[in-house]
Amino acid sequence: MARIAGVDIPSNKRGEIALTYIYGIGRSRAQEILQNVGVDANLKVSEWTDEQIKAVRDNISDTYKIEGELRSEIQLNIKRLMDIGCYRGIRHRIGLPLRGQSTKNNARTRKGKKKTVANKKKATK
Repeated sequence: MARIAGVDIPSNKRGEIALTYIYGIGRSRAQEILQNVGVDANLKVSEWTDEQIKAVRDNISDTYKIEGELRSEIQLNIKRLMDIGCYRGIRHRIGLPLRGQSTKNNARTRKGKKKTVANKKKATK
C-alpha cells in the first residue's frame, strides 16, 4: 500500500483509480498526473516501483492543492460568502440549496430530516 499526501491508496487497484482516493483528485486529474510522471495508467499500485511512487508524490505535492489545504480553502470561501451576506452566503447560513433548486418538495439533503409542523385548529363558534 502506497502512502501519498497522508492517504493510503489501495495497492490492488489501477493507478488511475487509486489516486482518486485522495481528496481533490478525480479521474481526469489522476490521468494527467500519471501522464506527466510517465507511469502507465493501467499498472496496479502494487506494481509501481519506489521511484514511480516518489515521482507521483512529488508531482502531486508540487502541482496541486489537495486534502487539508483544499478543504480549508473551501471552508474559507464559504465563510467569506457568509460574511459578505450575498445570496449564496445566506443560503449557506440557513442550510438551504444554493443553486436554484426547488425547496417545496425535495431538498432533504440540505434541509435535513423532516420537521413536522402541527396544523392549526379551526376556531370554534
